[in-house]
Amino acid sequence: MENMEHFEKAGQITWKALTAGKEMIRPGVRLLDVAERVEAIIVQEGALPAFPTNISIGADAAHDTPKFGDERVFGEKDLVKLDVGAHVDGHIGDAAVTVDLSGEQGKLVEASAAALEAAVATIRPGMRAVEIGGIVEEEIKKRGFRPIENLTGHQIAQYELHAGMEIPNVRRGGQEVFEEGQVYAIEPFATAGAGSVAEGTYVEIFGFDEKRAVRMREARRMMMLAEQRYHSLPFAERWLRKEFDSRLLFEAALRELVLSGAFRQYPVLTEIKKGLVSQAEYTVVVEKDGARVLTK
Repeated sequence: MENMEHFEKAGQITWKALTAGKEMIRPGVRLLDVAERVEAIIVQEGALPAFPTNISIGADAAHDTPKFGDERVFGEKDLVKLDVGAHVDGHIGDAAVTVDLSGEQGKLVEASAAALEAAVATIRPGMRAVEIGGIVEEEIKKRGFRPIENLTGHQIAQYELHAGMEIPNVRRGGQEVFEEGQVYAIEPFATAGAGSVAEGTYVEIFGFDEKRAVRMREARRMMMLAEQRYHSLPFAERWLRKEFDSRLLFEAALRELVLSGAFRQYPVLTEIKKGLVSQAEYTVVVEKDGARVLTK
C-alpha cells in the first residue's frame, strides 16, 4: 500500500477545491477565473494540481481547460463538467461533478451521478472491473441515456493518474480485479448521443514523456521545467506560458517538443454525435469490506 495519508489529504483538498469551483459556475463568469481559483485553493491547502482544471461544456466530455488569457464565459444553457485533481507528493485525488445551468438536464446529470453511487457501493476486493462497468451501464441506460463506452475510470498510483487498470463504463473488457489497499477513480459518463467520443483539434493540456534532443534553447528550458515540476502528470499550456516573455518563441518551442515526442497532447474529447454529456467521479480506496470514498 502506498502512503494512504497522502491520498486522503489529496482527496480532501480535491473535494474542497471542486466544491469551491462548482459554486463559482454561473452565467457570465469566465472559465479561466474558475480554473485559476480551483488551482489556487489546491496550492493554498498544501497540495499541487494533479492536472489542469478540466471545464468541459455541452458535448465536450473531457480535456478542455482555459487557455492563457481565455475570455470564454459560461452561458445560461451550458451543461458544465468540472473535473479537478490534487496531489500530495504524487498521491492523487480526482473528482468531477456536472453543473446544469439550464435547469433542463436534471435526468442526464442524475444518470452519471446515480451510476457512480451504485458502482462505489458495490465494489469489493476481488470483483472484476467489468462487473462495475455493467452496473454503470445499467444505471445509465435505465434512465434513457447511453454510457460513453470509450471513456473509463482508472487505477491511481504515485505520480500515475492512469496506473494500468481501467474501469469500463459498459459490460465489456475489464477482467482485472479490484485489490484491497489500491486506489481507483470511478468515472461514469452519460450522454444523450451515440455513446462514444473522438478527439478534437483544441489542445491546451500536455504531458512530459521523455527527454529528447531539441534545437531551440526555449524548448530545452520548457522541457526541463515540465519534467521537474509536473513529472509525468498533465499540465496546462497556460502554466508554462507565464514563464516566457515571447509568445512566438513559446509557441515554436512547444511545437518542437510535441513533434519530437518529448511532450504528449490531450485533445478535447467530444461526443461523436454532439450529444450532451454528464460526468461524475470519485476517488476511492478499496478496503476489506468495500470502497471508501476519498473525495467527498
